[in-house]
Amino acid sequence: MTFAPDRLDPDDSRPPYEQVASSLGAAIRTRRLAPGEKLPSHKDLTEMYGFARATIQRALRDLEDEGLVVSRKGSGVYVRNRTERPAGLRPYVEQAFASDTVTIDFAGFSSETLHGALQEPLDKIRIGRLTPRSISIRILVPDMSVPQAAPVRREDCADDVRLRDRMHDIMVGYARSIRDSVAELSHLGLVSETRVEVRVHSGTQFFKLYIINETDAFFGYYPIRPNKVVAQGEAIEIYDLVGKDTVLFHHSVNEGDSSSGLQQVEQGRMWFDSIWDTIGRDFDLDAQ
Repeated sequence: MTFAPDRLDPDDSRPPYEQVASSLGAAIRTRRLAPGEKLPSHKDLTEMYGFARATIQRALRDLEDEGLVVSRKGSGVYVRNRTERPAGLRPYVEQAFASDTVTIDFAGFSSETLHGALQEPLDKIRIGRLTPRSISIRILVPDMSVPQAAPVRREDCADDVRLRDRMHDIMVGYARSIRDSVAELSHLGLVSETRVEVRVHSGTQFFKLYIINETDAFFGYYPIRPNKVVAQGEAIEIYDLVGKDTVLFHHSVNEGDSSSGLQQVEQGRMWFDSIWDTIGRDFDLDAQ
């Protein structure tokens, strides 16, 4: 089947090469351009998008830097069979908001990375470039009112309520911001239905999991590292769960029947629902 790109937004303020790279990247991630498939020629892409050849070349270089395509001398540009670099979360989150119904389930230590990934698509909804009908986000995090395996004091690996209070405040801050930003879209009449729910559980979260529109799952581990933080005005040496630069492994139901992507997504959804529906407890962000 001949590839036909989505129509570019005439109000998009990004440079043309970024628009083309974003369009082609979305086609690759949604398997409209399949792994191993040859991309249209530079000449054909120039005609499809209406930009100069140099713009197409810059977009393809960016896609190659991102690990999505490979250029074969004398043959053309191909979608990689497997991307060489770990998947980035943000492009998939933004792509999810192009759907009519958006669902995101997150389990982790805090929702800081999710908060960052949501900012651009939410901004695009505010200016009318994305128009989902409903948004539902579920956030599952540890209950920091009870002792955790980490963070703990480095000197004796002992629990310290100051560390848990600090982590509690961080979690609440990001979760509140997500909830309020999404609710604002409903108040402004930009999205018909919005819901952000938070539940806590008593276990320590040693990994993070994102399930996006029930079709893509991202999984990553939290390594424990020495760290130094300030809690209640005092600097404390701790062992901390570090997640900001966690490598995320991507699985998709669109990977094909011969891959494990479908099972990985289904098992991730099963695990999340099992915790959410059993030992997960509703958490009132406004009561904190």
